[in-house]
Amino acid sequence: MSQPDNLRLLHTMVRVRDVDASLDFYCNLLDMKVRRRADYEDGRFSLIYLGYNDETEGAVLELTDNWDDTEPYSHGSGYGHIAIGSDDIYALCKKLEDAGVNVTRAPGPMKNPDGVTEIEIAFIEDPDGYKIELIQYPFPPAT
Repeated sequence: MSQPDNLRLLHTMVRVRDVDASLDFYCNLLDMKVRRRADYEDGRFSLIYLGYNDETEGAVLELTDNWDDTEPYSHGSGYGHIAIGSDDIYALCKKLEDAGVNVTRAPGPMKNPDGVTEIEIAFIEDPDGYKIELIQYPFPPAT
């Protein structure tokens, strides 16, 4: 089945409690750029869109800052993770660990379902505890 021309993934949204800590994490540690921001005074929330590319070129991450919420958010049992590709997850994990980021799975190989091809992965957590999978990119050639 081919991808329909009129559909594409736009963004993933996560609610954040401390927008400054989240922006520091995603922009300064993971090198994303703020693509746009909208502050809704009447609704008391902000939407901040981050990414590696402009929204016209690829999916972005939407951070929702509900100004009056002070308690941590529950992630529920349905949330899995956000995946980010890197050309050197070992160096990236070292940088993140040095900055105090919780690396929950150190970089290392994971066998693909074919049982042969290994990809390198790691897991970290953002300031709100959301899991992020780091994947060594480009992927090794399929065998």
